[in-house]
Amino acid sequence: MPMTVRDVLELPALQQAGPRVMAGRDRLDAPVRWVHVAEIPEIADLLRGGELVLTTGIGLPPDDDGLRRWIDGLAAVGAAGVVVELGRRFGGTLPAALVEQARSRNLPLVALQREMRFVAVTEVVHSVIVEEQTAELLAKDEIHRIFTELSVEGAEPRQVLREVTRLSRRPVVLENLSHQVLAYETGPLSAEELLDRWETRSRAVEVPSGTGYEPRSGWLVTGVEARGNRWGRLVLLCDQEPPARTSVLLERAASTIALNQLVARDDSSVERQARSSLLWSIVNHSAPTRDVALRARGLGVPLEQRRLLGVVVRRRRPGPGPGAEMNARRRELLDAVETAVRDCGLSALAGDVNGLGGAEVTVLVALTDAESDEAALLGLSTALTRAGLQAGSDVVVAAGSVVRSLDLARRSLIEAAQVADATAHTAEPRPFYRLLDVRLRGLLYLLRDDVRLQTFVERELGPLLSYDERHGTNHVALLEAYLVEGRNKRRAAEEMSLSRSALYQRLQLIERVLGVDLDSSERRLSLHVALTARDVMRGGGISGAAG
Repeated sequence: MPMTVRDVLELPALQQAGPRVMAGRDRLDAPVRWVHVAEIPEIADLLRGGELVLTTGIGLPPDDDGLRRWIDGLAAVGAAGVVVELGRRFGGTLPAALVEQARSRNLPLVALQREMRFVAVTEVVHSVIVEEQTAELLAKDEIHRIFTELSVEGAEPRQVLREVTRLSRRPVVLENLSHQVLAYETGPLSAEELLDRWETRSRAVEVPSGTGYEPRSGWLVTGVEARGNRWGRLVLLCDQEPPARTSVLLERAASTIALNQLVARDDSSVERQARSSLLWSIVNHSAPTRDVALRARGLGVPLEQRRLLGVVVRRRRPGPGPGAEMNARRRELLDAVETAVRDCGLSALAGDVNGLGGAEVTVLVALTDAESDEAALLGLSTALTRAGLQAGSDVVVAAGSVVRSLDLARRSLIEAAQVADATAHTAEPRPFYRLLDVRLRGLLYLLRDDVRLQTFVERELGPLLSYDERHGTNHVALLEAYLVEGRNKRRAAEEMSLSRSALYQRLQLIERVLGVDLDSSERRLSLHVALTARDVMRGGGISGAAG
């Protein structure tokens, strides 16, 4: 912080001179930009503001009116204060007119009871001021270097805010124009203290365009804008008006965020990043529940005291690989889901959690006790169709269980992802899918990469698969048709274009090769599960031939 009048008065050289504050006591914390030794009445014409004037009074006007004008001139140019050494001109006390006028203009006026060498003060103060100015330049250079690197690296908003807090040691918040919190760093505060009633507090703070400090709230605010469009604000909480370099720090941070969003505009907006980051925190338990609740409330979605429902909206056909077309499809899906959430009036967080190239959007719906989860899912499905994505054919809407605690929201989101996995290939379009819709084939689809399931399939069907491979036959397909048709030999023979007698012979061969009795319901069930699992693992999904 810059040196103040109070700091100068506390210097040993001045203390030895016995300083007495005669006026302007409440302005002793005014910053001192420079120290002038002056013995002429026209000194105000040579000042620019912020100077502390040292004088013996020898050259001051001889009359009271002249002294009053002298004080008025110093106050008008914004002098930091006046220090008058008694003895050479004014004897043991300052003229009443001088003191009264200084008090009326609230200009710090200090009388020195004993003589002192003014150079002992100017040398110290000027060296401190020069050091402060050097430190200011170095600090601004460091700010420039750090935020240039962050711009080059394409840093996310939270990385930028982390640097702001590190350099300023103050809390900082990035909000959108709706006063929803997109990112923050708490600094010395707790998240609860920082974000408590944030929207209400923020709406009460109006700062003109550019950067400004609002003393009532203690907020330093600057706009975040790109290409002339303002879309948010950066807020730095200060206990007093900050120095100039803090404003520079906040402005550089705002421009870095805006620049990085322009560069990354094909990926997602800051709002989407904030929602996706929050959903990621829930799925991975990477943030305390209280912190998650506060961040969600800052985004306008209260999660506490709500029934929570995890939903995954996934494309049936993911589309092309990385590139501009993939980004376009990702934006299209996110746009459609966000539009659908708004249209059906859901309170929900929606974002890209898994980074699957536009194939999937994760949604956490917050329901009141009066809202039905089935109605919410049907409304979302209908709204998606209105947004241009036919639920059931273009996209799968999959949901987990309803939970009543934010601690359990992760389970609902994971269940939704599993339902989406299990139903992504179904041939039966539905508005939405729940856990009850997964059934056996869906369960096997979820376990398709499990080595134990693969071992089971090989153990049950391996001998027959090897026989078909050696002899060029299709007994595995015949067994599947026989079991799918519920052991109806006539229909199975028709399905395989065989005579009844040929079917009997081949079923007997299958029993010998596998060492099983097809009259055993348990063995038939085991073989049927193995055939279904093999079909799923070969890419048959939920709608394979055994479905």
